[in-house]
Amino acid sequence: MPATIIETNNEPINDVPVDPVDLDIIENALLNARHEMDAVLFRTAMSPGIREQRDEFPMIANRDGKMVVGQFGAFINLFKAAYDGDIHEGDVFLTNDPYSCNGAISHSSDWLVLMPIHRKGRLMGWSAMFGHMTDSGGRSPGSMPTDAQQIYEEGILIPPTKIYKKGELNSDVLKLILHNCRMPQWNEADLMALVAGCRIAGVRVNELAERFGDDLYCSALNALLARTREAMRQVILNGIPETKQYFEDYIDDDGAGMGPYKLACSMWREGEKLILDFEGTDPQSQSSINFFCNEEMTKMHSGVFLIQLADPQILFNDGFYDLMEVRIPRGTLLNPVKPAALSCRTHGLARCMDVLAGLFGKGNPAFMCAAGFSASPHFLYSGYNDRGEWFQLFHIAFGGVAAAPSGDGADGHGMWPDFTNVSSEYLESILPLRIDIHAVIPDTGGAGLHRGGNGVHTAYRVLNEGHVSIHDDRWLTHPWGVNGGKPAQRSSKYIVRANGEREILPSKCDRLRVERDDVIHFLTWGGGGWGDPLERPVEKVLTDVREDLVTREGARQYGVVIGNDLSVDLAATSALRAQMTRDRGPIEVIDRGGDIEDILDRCLVETGIARPSRPTFPHWVQQRPL
Repeated sequence: MPATIIETNNEPINDVPVDPVDLDIIENALLNARHEMDAVLFRTAMSPGIREQRDEFPMIANRDGKMVVGQFGAFINLFKAAYDGDIHEGDVFLTNDPYSCNGAISHSSDWLVLMPIHRKGRLMGWSAMFGHMTDSGGRSPGSMPTDAQQIYEEGILIPPTKIYKKGELNSDVLKLILHNCRMPQWNEADLMALVAGCRIAGVRVNELAERFGDDLYCSALNALLARTREAMRQVILNGIPETKQYFEDYIDDDGAGMGPYKLACSMWREGEKLILDFEGTDPQSQSSINFFCNEEMTKMHSGVFLIQLADPQILFNDGFYDLMEVRIPRGTLLNPVKPAALSCRTHGLARCMDVLAGLFGKGNPAFMCAAGFSASPHFLYSGYNDRGEWFQLFHIAFGGVAAAPSGDGADGHGMWPDFTNVSSEYLESILPLRIDIHAVIPDTGGAGLHRGGNGVHTAYRVLNEGHVSIHDDRWLTHPWGVNGGKPAQRSSKYIVRANGEREILPSKCDRLRVERDDVIHFLTWGGGGWGDPLERPVEKVLTDVREDLVTREGARQYGVVIGNDLSVDLAATSALRAQMTRDRGPIEVIDRGGDIEDILDRCLVETGIARPSRPTFPHWVQQRPL
């Protein structure tokens, strides 16, 4: 049974007309409240991943559980459908189990807090917030073991649980949860910060309802949802063809020596409805790269892309979900069957965004973006410091952002646009660690009329013995370029031991033993290029060279010849561009750097890593439907 909402005030909410000025005030007040949730969290949390890197996602929803403002919709209806119990004023829920909340969160490191917002006994809406915990227990520090085969190896699983019941803290349950984590002080502080963020949203909603009245406030939220729906309806009608489009990409490997894994999707329009069908995606992995990509979440990801493409001023909310239909076969990488491991699902999440970018551009290549979302690189380091105290780091590295029709991709940025980098000085102040290098890698972004963003080289020098884990992708397949743009450079990892020995590392590895003065070199991928590189203005290429974003040799990819004095040789440039134009073949809409078989054949020579084995799948997941 779905959840039952208990209200002591059963007077109905009436739908009333909303003045445009009132609507604008309420919209901006809610947006401010959503950012105030962030501010409270950042000032209260302890872990660098949340406080400094901002790996968290807030939302405020209406009475029906539809997100009106926020970053990540679709939480609450998934939760309500999964929770079998009563919900009272003062209740605050916690869960981190994807399988118990219909994929509202997608791995157990994300702790989701949900709170009903009441006013005088009447439900007015919901607030919700989740953040990535540095540790949730499990077999590996950081709770994201690449070699896990079941979710039970990835830390404590919390089903939807009342962490506060009618306003009272359930302290015994909290103690039980924290007892299973390696960083209980951080987890408790981060959890209470999430609760505080949800509560400040409740305060602001009550203030708005007091000012405008319950009926007008709730009607305004419905109007904001309807406005976004109409905007999205127009985007779908005008931008999505009825002809079926198909796109595929790959997760490079599973951390256990097998790969690549195909993600496939078809897209078309039926009337005013957008259809996304992931038939053709590989079966679920026996490792932890599976991504529980709930249908509602896929609508959210697609909606974000369409809004940013059409008009970023459109308020992103859940109002348009009935305009999309998502089909994800069960037992696949994107809809795995419990107890499949999920902790390293970020690679699938990121690759889905690349696939969606390719799909939306297939029908209109002029609006196609290159690949570059691609992964969320993780570096984890743990051990005991000189005082015998346990330390632990979860650090998200940044890569190159894809070039787009609007311009160059950003150099060294995060998978999510609101993420920020953690300063080297801060990391060095709290951990036995020194950052020897933190710099953009020239030439790693794909060449194009618009250049792809460059990746980042970070060198972590460990100052205490301990263990390191690395989670990344795009070491095998290139982030592809579009409309003549070139593919970007891939990621790579290696370690230089204190004795000078150098060892190439895979992009996914756990519990790597490190000693004092070992240096781990973490090089991330770039973003693909957009458009013909030979059409990039010479002045832009020269600026890139002078700013160390492109080397003098790299400038020749654009047909630009730059001398030792960092000036352009115009005659040589004209001749080189003419020669390159004659020598090249037809301009490709998508340039992947070769087909997948060619890339696999070249794997060892180009990467220093052996070609992965073809994936083998559990026999029972191939007997679909399950």
